[in-house]
Formats: sequence, structure tokens, C-alpha cells
Amino acid sequence: MSKNLTKRSEDYSKWYNELVVKADLAENSGVRGCMVIKPYGYAIWEKMQAELDRMFKETGHQNAYFPLFVPKSMFEAEEKNAEGFAKECAIVTHYRLKNDPDKPGKLMVDPNARLEEELIVRPTSEAIIWSTYKGWVQSYRDLPLLINQWANVVRWEMRTRLFLRTAEFLWQEGHTAHATQSEAIAESEQMMNVYADFVQNFMAIPVIKGVKTETERFAGAVETYCIEALMQDGKALQAGTSHFLGQNFAKAFDVKFANAEGKQEHVWGTSWGVSTRLMGALVMTHSDDNGLVLPPNLAPIQVVIVPIYKTDEEFAAITEAANTLVSQLRKLRISVKFDDRTTQKPGFKFAEWELKGVPVRVAVGPKDLENGTFEVARRDTLSKEVVLKDNIVNHINGLLEEIQDSLFSKALDYRDTHITEVNSFDEFKDVLENKGGFIAAHWDGTPETEEKIKDLTKATIRCIALDRVEESGSCVFTGKPSVGRVLFAKAY
Repeated sequence: MSKNLTKRSEDYSKWYNELVVKADLAENSGVRGCMVIKPYGYAIWEKMQAELDRMFKETGHQNAYFPLFVPKSMFEAEEKNAEGFAKECAIVTHYRLKNDPDKPGKLMVDPNARLEEELIVRPTSEAIIWSTYKGWVQSYRDLPLLINQWANVVRWEMRTRLFLRTAEFLWQEGHTAHATQSEAIAESEQMMNVYADFVQNFMAIPVIKGVKTETERFAGAVETYCIEALMQDGKALQAGTSHFLGQNFAKAFDVKFANAEGKQEHVWGTSWGVSTRLMGALVMTHSDDNGLVLPPNLAPIQVVIVPIYKTDEEFAAITEAANTLVSQLRKLRISVKFDDRTTQKPGFKFAEWELKGVPVRVAVGPKDLENGTFEVARRDTLSKEVVLKDNIVNHINGLLEEIQDSLFSKALDYRDTHITEVNSFDEFKDVLENKGGFIAAHWDGTPETEEKIKDLTKATIRCIALDRVEESGSCVFTGKPSVGRVLFAKAY
């Protein structure tokens, strides 16, 4: 099997695009800007979904589903949110087509079927959900309201890239209502921590927890908490956000409750979400010139067994040994595939599973059967070793844990060596162009300076880290006073 992947060092963007397609994760569709997620890619997303869903339910959330369409007047109710998404909205204006009298076999919009009110195809669901909450919340006994939905949304992007930015994408969005400000803030912080836990422990991607600047904040939020990751090309990627909405949406949709004293108050809200963009982060953080490198916790296939044989008798004997190993591994809830295809040679299979990032490959041939051994290869380091049959199950189980930890450590080392403190704008530009990564720099706190730096360098403030050290300094651009460093980077 020929991979013919562009090298990361030559063209990172091209390497990424080729890898997503060649590894059978996704492909462009017949709809501009929209993707088809293929079974192998969707299997990874399902594992992400299952793990996150478990974590949401453990923190008291329930799943529901809300409409894809939002009446325009409803969407406009919270002004900042509507303004923030206006340029990305797809709108339904008519509800019927009819035959075109001038073009046989073609259809046209029926001018008599115009909707009384235009419908927005949801770019996010705050409007439809908060309008619904008005009927669900009457008393403090109805709170907190902890709801999540798994859905698709549409944001009409002009420049798209598989998983990272598509006109339609899959995500989850949590929307909660609380009796007090402190409860809502605690919820926002909790969900940021849930995301960080998932991304670090399952995706093996280290993240920095922080808050966004006012300019980068979610439209309609009082505060946006975020987790920021660093890709292998030195660009940042926002891996998840959690928003404290204050009472903005409650006031826009008049969601009130009677407190214990019977007094009417507006509820306090949050919203939070991650999307199939995480698939892009997974590919870009760990993969190499040979293809995908998947952390075992999210790999659809954790172990693949490839038989090496010449005769039918050898194949039968190897199959028996392989099936025994498959059974043993599945008892430990390890996902394993015995690649018994007779249409492809072992070399093709090795290359294919390497490209698809399967963490552990086991090869077994007649000599292995004689010696009571298996050849075990790691995808992350491409190293091989011979393991005795009696120890193979324990070895593989331990190896999967080792690979998971190793991938995180490698990504953490890269991230930590690519956080650079700078004290001048010349130094800022030099690091940005020649090293990349996060740049820790003083900023005077004004949107004007933030915008000017973005215009000149394309770098944005990714976050104000929650664990940053408060220290007085001078803004890297204006020289004005600063109370601490923020993290800048070029980003996806």
C-alpha cells in the first residue's frame, strides 16, 4: 500500500488534508464546505461522544433535543448573540419548490410559498433553548436545570477545512439555568474542567485553562472559559469553551423563577460545547509522516493481528492462535481485529494499519507458532519486539497504557518548550515567525492594542491563563502598564 503522504515539514496543511482523507476519516462532499465523516472517523467520534456523555451524566446533566430551526425574531432577542453570528447564518425563506415552466425537468422556488417569518438554521441553540426554558422554570424548585444536546449546527464558513472548520459540524452543547450567580460560575468552571480532563486523559493532549479576552469572548457571554492546545506546527487550537452567560439570555427571554421568599428573579445561565473540531486536534497533535497516531483510549481498533503464512495449513493454525488471543484481549475490553483478508499481502496490511494509527500491531507466522511467540509493534515509536505467548495479554495491556502516557508526555514536552516569554515587539515577531507556539507577553488590557497586534501579526490572545502569575510589566506593543502576561499565538 502506497501512502504518498506529503511530509509535515514540507507542507503541514497539505499533510493534514491528505492524512484525513487517506486514513479514511472524512472527505469533502457534494455540498460546498460540508464533509462526509466516514465510518473509521465516525468510530473515533463515537468513542469521544460516549466518554463525554458519561462525564456529563456523572455531573448531573440530562440529554434533550431542540429544533434545528430558529424563528428570526427569536434569534434576534439577545442582541449580542445575534450580531455575533449574523454573518454565518443560513436562512430558510420558502417551504416549497415547484416545476420550472421554462426549464423542463428543473425545479424553482415557489414564490407563493414564502414563510411568514424566516427561519435561521441554528448556528448555536441559545435562542431556541432559552425560549423553551421560559415554560420549564417557575420556581427555585425547578433549578438547577442541567441540559445537554448532541446535535449538528450550521455556520456558513467561506474557507473550510475537514473537521477544523466546516459549514455543518457535529457537536454537543450544554445549556444550564441556576438560581444564583455563584452556582452558574461554578458550573462554567466545572465544565471547563470536564473538557480538560477528557482532552488530556483520553486524547492525550495537554491544555492550558484560561479565560478569553472581551474581544474573543462568546457573543452574549459575560465570561468565556476555554482550554487551549498546541499543534505540532506551533499553532494553537481552541479545544473547548464554557460560557458564563450571566442573566443576559434569561432577561432576553424573560426566564424568571420565584425564590424561597416568593420573589421573582431572573435565572443565571451557562452554555458550553465541544465539536468534531476535536478530531482535527487529535490528528494534528500526534500523527507523523507515516499516518495517524491514535491514543489507545480513543482508537476504534486498539490492536490488529496480521497473519503471515504461505499454505492453507499454516493459515488455519495461525487463525486458531489468533482467535484465542482475540478472545483473551476482548475479555479485558480491548478492541482487537484479526485481519484475515486473503486479498491483501501482509506488507499492505502493515502499511494500512500504520496509516490508520492502530496503536499495537501483532504479527504471527509459522515460526512464531513453533517458538510460542508473537511479534509486537508499537505505532507511536515504530519499535518491534518478540513477546512470549504466555505473557502476550499482560504485555499488550501494559503497552496500551504506556503508549497513552507516552503520547501525552511527548505532546506536553513539545507544548512546554514552545511557550516563550518575550519583552519587546521585535522579539514577539521573531518568535512568532521562527519558532511558533504560545508567546507569553504583557498586554495593556485594551481591545485596541489586541486588534492592532492581530492586524500586524495574525496572532490573537488565546487566553489569560487561570494560573498566570500576577506581575507588573510593560505592554509588549504600547509600553503601557500591564498586570500580567497573556498567551498569544497564531491559531486554527
